[in-house]
Amino acid sequence: MVDSDNIMKALVALAIEKVLLDIGEAVYEIVVATLYKKYHCYIPGCYEKPECLKAVLKELYGTSYNEIINSIEEQLREFRHNKEINVFLQTF
Repeated sequence: MVDSDNIMKALVALAIEKVLLDIGEAVYEIVVATLYKKYHCYIPGCYEKPECLKAVLKELYGTSYNEIINSIEEQLREFRHNKEINVFLQTF
């Protein structure tokens, strides 16, 4: 049996990781370290708590965090019809 929630969680995590790694490995490492230091979570945990990722991106990159969020939203655009992804994007 396929667990839809775990699939969506993995999809969101992959989208976040892709965007961060496209910017640079150092950016990815800093975001992951800050997420864990401040919220004790890793990127897959952002599926349930997108506000944590948003806060970290805003803290680290100021107003530029919007560009990162837009890139993540773009990665997930084709899955926006999914209720869980849509909730994630609205919270994010």
